[in-house]
Amino acid sequence: MAEPGGGRPVTVSDVQQLVRRKDEIEAQIKACYELLEGQKGVGMHEPLVDAEGFPRADIDLYQVRTARHNIICLQNDHKALMKQVEEALHKLHAREKEKHAKDEAEALAEAMSQNQSLPQAFAKVNAVTSGSPASISGLQVDDEIVEFGSVNANNFQNLQNIATVVQHSEGRPLSVTVIRGGRRVHVGLTPKRWAGKGLLG
Repeated sequence: MAEPGGGRPVTVSDVQQLVRRKDEIEAQIKACYELLEGQKGVGMHEPLVDAEGFPRADIDLYQVRTARHNIICLQNDHKALMKQVEEALHKLHAREKEKHAKDEAEALAEAMSQNQSLPQAFAKVNAVTSGSPASISGLQVDDEIVEFGSVNANNFQNLQNIATVVQHSEGRPLSVTVIRGGRRVHVGLTPKRWAGKGLLG
């Protein structure tokens, strides 16, 4: 079946349209059969001549012939249309299946790449004092620290490492990378003296 709209993917409304057309044809076929029924119950195959071979006078031959012809044509149309409906439904289901599989694959790939690209954290922020250098830089409670200046998971031994970096960087911006809500976030932190304790808060 040529896809409706020249190469456009089959949509649900295309299928509904085909089904409506099928219902119309079925109604027309029924009407033709009722017409035959009204002609003394002449069906599709009863003879239209009497015993002597003359055309039957008790029925409208023209109407019967027309109805029979229409039924044959409509049944052919119906058959072709059913094939179209079937093909359209197959295409629709195949596309849904394909889309679902693609969505799943993309979600999986994203989850994998997120897991691979997130470095190892070596510390977690458990408090940020308001108004402190840490708070001003945008650090938040529960941020997991993966890089603090030159310190990372590979060379981190204890919190003294961070304290040393902070003391050497007073007044100079430090590059800090944290994991927040499953995403990597960069924070520019400048250790300095403030109203509270230490250079970070």
